[in-house]
Amino acid sequence: MQENTDVSNKWLYAFIAIAVAVNFSGLFVTIMEPDGALYASIAKTMVLKNNYSDLFVNGQDWLDKPHFPFWIAAFSFNIFGFTTWAYKLPAILFVMMGAYYTYRLGSELYNKRIALWAVLILLTAEHLIISNNDVRAEPYLTGLIIASVYFFYKGLQRRWFWNIILASLFAACAVMTKGVFAVIPVATAIFGHLLIRKQWGLLFDVRWLVAIITGSVFILPELWCLYRQFDIHPEKIVFGQTHVSGLKFFFWDSQFGRFFNDGPIKKSSGDPSFFLHTTLWAYLPWSLMLYIGIVQFFRTKQNPVKGKEKEWYCLCGAAFTFLVFSLSKFQLPHYITILFPFFSILAAQYFYSLEQKGLKVIRGIQIFVMVVMTLILALLHYFFRPENISMLAVTLLVGCMILLLAISLTVVGRSKILLQTCAVAFFVNLYFNLAYYPKLLTYQSDSTAAIWVNNHNPQKLPLVQILNGTSYAMPFYANQVVYPSFMEDKLPAKPYLLFGDKEAIDELREKGIPMKHLQTFERFRITMVNKTFLNRRTRHEAVKLSELVLLQ
Repeated sequence: MQENTDVSNKWLYAFIAIAVAVNFSGLFVTIMEPDGALYASIAKTMVLKNNYSDLFVNGQDWLDKPHFPFWIAAFSFNIFGFTTWAYKLPAILFVMMGAYYTYRLGSELYNKRIALWAVLILLTAEHLIISNNDVRAEPYLTGLIIASVYFFYKGLQRRWFWNIILASLFAACAVMTKGVFAVIPVATAIFGHLLIRKQWGLLFDVRWLVAIITGSVFILPELWCLYRQFDIHPEKIVFGQTHVSGLKFFFWDSQFGRFFNDGPIKKSSGDPSFFLHTTLWAYLPWSLMLYIGIVQFFRTKQNPVKGKEKEWYCLCGAAFTFLVFSLSKFQLPHYITILFPFFSILAAQYFYSLEQKGLKVIRGIQIFVMVVMTLILALLHYFFRPENISMLAVTLLVGCMILLLAISLTVVGRSKILLQTCAVAFFVNLYFNLAYYPKLLTYQSDSTAAIWVNNHNPQKLPLVQILNGTSYAMPFYANQVVYPSFMEDKLPAKPYLLFGDKEAIDELREKGIPMKHLQTFERFRITMVNKTFLNRRTRHEAVKLSELVLLQ
């Protein structure tokens, strides 16, 4: 049956609006440890100290990530206060910016319909929605990188100067978010296309000198901050040693040191296939279609839109960066999210190019993906069984089921399978953000204890925390200064509140230190769930305890 373009377009715009809302649905979910809470506490410290050039964690100098995300979060805190949503909001807005420039680039390279499909695919990709809840650096990078590529693409045209300036600005902000490796997808997208298309004149053009100069100027604030905090203070102890250069770390150790696993921050040896299987789940529900689309991209010689030449921007930007990630010795799943705009344009143009035979195959694949995702979610709910699901969550989940039914009855043609897949993605991610994560975060004892102290400390007693390696949520959520216990020379006078793992508190009891028990909290490292924890019948075997006491 032939597709009704007007009807499918109305549904397409409506679904993009719903996808935007779904990405905002985790806005009020408690910030997760370790990284999200760590970054939020750093930005909070910036505001409290009125110091936007130095980064501190638990009162100590911190050298790991550049400043840009912390500046943006601190700006938000200054306007909205120290709240969960104030931390997450700017990151989600950067993702929305990424969706906008995905649309702009997709429109330029293909057509409006492919661009809209790319936006919808991007905003329903699983790990993008996860990243908008567990906010780290990737939401910022997702928006900044695709915006930079778009303006560099526009800069290849006749009136190039201001486009190159804007492209350099976005690229510089990406570098000030994650380091110099952030330019890899930008540079390979542009120069990869030019090389393949043999556009030698554009490869050696003065505009690239302008880009290098302006980009270097734009990152000067980051270099100045690093020099000021570290290079002129060789006496500071960082990574267990003195004479640490912030500039050297920024340009080498934080990037090449991670790549070769010989820097101060090490991880186990990398697996070359890691991101291949990570993308399978991280880019659900579109990963299988993406892989097939990439194979088909090499098999075709033309752009699926008549009158336009075949483009290599998206494939080069994604493929070379994917290769670098795969060869790196330092691999984490959320890294791949920054490539999703490229993936989405590639997947959308492939979907657009499908003939009836290929469309039938993709329809079968997507139905299989939808069934598997639904079954996994049903199993999760059966074993995890979150209590007290809000009426809002129930209403929205039922709404997704009605939406799926409505699409099945009213839309025909290729848009039908795309929209049906999105409806299932909406259901899955609304469940995660409105039912699963709120229950899961009750086992993050640092944040639950901080909120308890906020409501049960009328005397405003000082609060001391025994750190356990991932303890960053308490300094953010507590409405008072939190003193780390290892800084013994800076601890407040007794009486004060002491919080820590029950094992550490019991050791103090055994030493005869007088204390009064106040509250016990269940704890589990929620970013490393396992089957024992997920099963409500065996959860008690995985959960440990934290304790809040009064030292008199």
